[in-house]
Amino acid sequence: MKDLMGMMKQVGQMQARVQKMQEELALMEIEGQSGGGLVKITLTGKGDVRRVQIDPSLAKPDEVEILEDLIVAASADAKSKLDAAMQEKMQEVTGGIALPPGLNLF
Repeated sequence: MKDLMGMMKQVGQMQARVQKMQEELALMEIEGQSGGGLVKITLTGKGDVRRVQIDPSLAKPDEVEILEDLIVAASADAKSKLDAAMQEKMQEVTGGIALPPGLNLF
């Protein structure tokens, strides 16, 4: 019974750390880029697009398709950086404890 109480206390502490991490992530902004920095996309910690920056040199009518591809690539870059930051934060919160498959804390 003592072990169960200790485990419950640890779970409560972990939940508090996860909640704090979620609050920190919500304030975070991650920038992804493509085309050598010609296209930049900023995502919030929740994965929402906050800002898109396009170098004026790309605004040529015959290069719209290239611009669209660069926007997609910059978005993917920002998303992968966001995922990496979330994994790093989760490792800090859980202290490296491996969570069971399917258990998602955020």
